[in-house]
Amino acid sequence: MRKVIFDCDPGHDDIFAFCLIASHKEAFDLLGCTTVAGNQTVDKVTDNLCRVMDYLQLDYPIAKGSSSSMSGNTYVQPQAHGESGMDGPILPSSNRRIEYLDAVAWMRETLSQQSEPVTIIATGPLTNVGRLLDESPEIKDKISQISLMGGSVYSGNITLSAEFNIYVDPIAADKVFRSGIPIVMSGLEVCNETMMMHDEINLFNREGAASRLIFELLEFYSQYAKKLNQPGSPLFDLVPVAHLLKPELFGSKLYRIEIETEGLITKGKTVADLRLWSDSSRCNAQVLMTADRSAVIQLFLDSVALLDRSLIGG
Repeated sequence: MRKVIFDCDPGHDDIFAFCLIASHKEAFDLLGCTTVAGNQTVDKVTDNLCRVMDYLQLDYPIAKGSSSSMSGNTYVQPQAHGESGMDGPILPSSNRRIEYLDAVAWMRETLSQQSEPVTIIATGPLTNVGRLLDESPEIKDKISQISLMGGSVYSGNITLSAEFNIYVDPIAADKVFRSGIPIVMSGLEVCNETMMMHDEINLFNREGAASRLIFELLEFYSQYAKKLNQPGSPLFDLVPVAHLLKPELFGSKLYRIEIETEGLITKGKTVADLRLWSDSSRCNAQVLMTADRSAVIQLFLDSVALLDRSLIGG
């Protein structure tokens, strides 16, 4: 069993990832979740996670994290995720008390207490992780791997060059990629290979509380992809979790990744060293490039069905 911390900005696709983690208790020992401003403000994304945990009758520690990037900026995505950050399903308000109001302090304390290194699954901007490594560089010995959704080898999405999560906080991303911690990067290339086609969304239109939640999330989430004339919706944040569960479904390459922190046009770009003669010993990331799309979709369906059954059993 792998001990994990889930660092997220929920976000429709963060909830897809969370459901995958929560449904596989045989694979993941989820120590807790940290939130960060990204898809929406940190207040909104934290509230979204609380509502989902209540709805799914799950109880994990939640630590509220950074409200702005390491440079002090905030950039949200209402176009894709709505004003709440998780538009679509109407979930009851949560009275869940957030016990930890400093995600970085919680991560540092939690990691220091572990006898074995922990995997951080990061599906939002890397602000919390970057701050953690900046303030407590010695803690990296307690981190076995960072599995993140972010970046791209080729073109971006939020700009010509940059993917959203890295663009929001390139300074934090730079600290993460320079840390020496093993990184598995799920960038735009593999995420675009793991789209849920629009006509597949109805597969979640079935009995079960978790399935109903995912169906309603996808119904809203797919609207943005349709506006962009895409055949489906990339599942983005689900990908790093799916890879941890079933690495055989993915193809990857080792690259040296550098982060552009200042460029006028290229700010936030994950610059991959694609030269054939580059020094392989300098590679700092395993970059997922390909995926068995149908198998990933089936894993998603099966995992949500497991959650459905656990709710009935509970």
